[in-house]
Amino acid sequence: MSEILSQSEIDDLFKALTSGEIDVEEIKEDRKKQIIKPYDFTRPSKFSKEQLRTLEIICENYARLISTYLSGYLRNLVPVEVINAEAITYSEFTNSLSNPVILSIIDFSPLSGSVILELSPNMGYAIIDRVLGGSGSSMSRIREFTEIERIILEKMFAQFANLLIEPWENVVELSPMLEKIETNSQVAQIISPNEMVALITFNIKLGNVEGMLNLCIPHIVIEPIMDKLNTRFWFAQNERVHNHEYEKNIEHMIQYTKMPIKAVLGKTHITVKEFLELQTQDIISLDKDIESDIDLYVGQLLKFKGQVGTYKNKSAVKITEVIKREDD
Repeated sequence: MSEILSQSEIDDLFKALTSGEIDVEEIKEDRKKQIIKPYDFTRPSKFSKEQLRTLEIICENYARLISTYLSGYLRNLVPVEVINAEAITYSEFTNSLSNPVILSIIDFSPLSGSVILELSPNMGYAIIDRVLGGSGSSMSRIREFTEIERIILEKMFAQFANLLIEPWENVVELSPMLEKIETNSQVAQIISPNEMVALITFNIKLGNVEGMLNLCIPHIVIEPIMDKLNTRFWFAQNERVHNHEYEKNIEHMIQYTKMPIKAVLGKTHITVKEFLELQTQDIISLDKDIESDIDLYVGQLLKFKGQVGTYKNKSAVKITEVIKREDD
């Protein structure tokens, strides 16, 4: 909505128009210039800034899960962080790849299609070196991966696929599965080269070795859930899940909280002199007879009425009434 002008500002505006200080035609031209924006039909903008920001938030959670998994798997601290999220064509993504490359194609069920996780070769060699007992150093010479090395990578990427479930649970319930590992970038043509993809780039650090992990998500794959990729929806879903889990945890802890319960047989008043002169076999008269219900307190709150008796040769109280209060 436009800013509301005061009466004095309106008067000044009319004076400027009548005196010729402001040119109406010039204002119209300026407005036309502001309205007209260039559009590249070869690169249609299918991802809004809001949707890219939401994908970045989802992937920040994914980065933490990958960091936790790799740190335990490699027995070394492996920081992982999101450094960029952008929308590009699939051909731009594939043209930036070199051979050999580590591409994992992951089925994004129940959504139709696949996504790609691409790990830089230097980081792949460092991880393999660490798994096989080395210090986690990269190789100076790039070569093809052996069959054993491919098996190690497949095991790791299968876990990466499973870790996708939790970050996406507020948007869609995924059942991702690793389809295959490719080391030739020309083979991984899962969509048309002109299709738009969201490319989320992670930075991984293992010792002195730093590398990139790219998550390539085609627009055609997540198109059915694009309306859910906004921060308002994501945070609302996230808050509901966390509130529900928080309530369940609180309820569970309360159920096992120990509370003091005391049964009061009755009350009376005696003087300090009478108290000091009490002897064995003396009788103190209470304000209740033997047939009356006694009071049971939970903490300092009167909660039950009951009858004194025995159960399995132990003193016991049978609850006969629950005291309900408006403030309970």
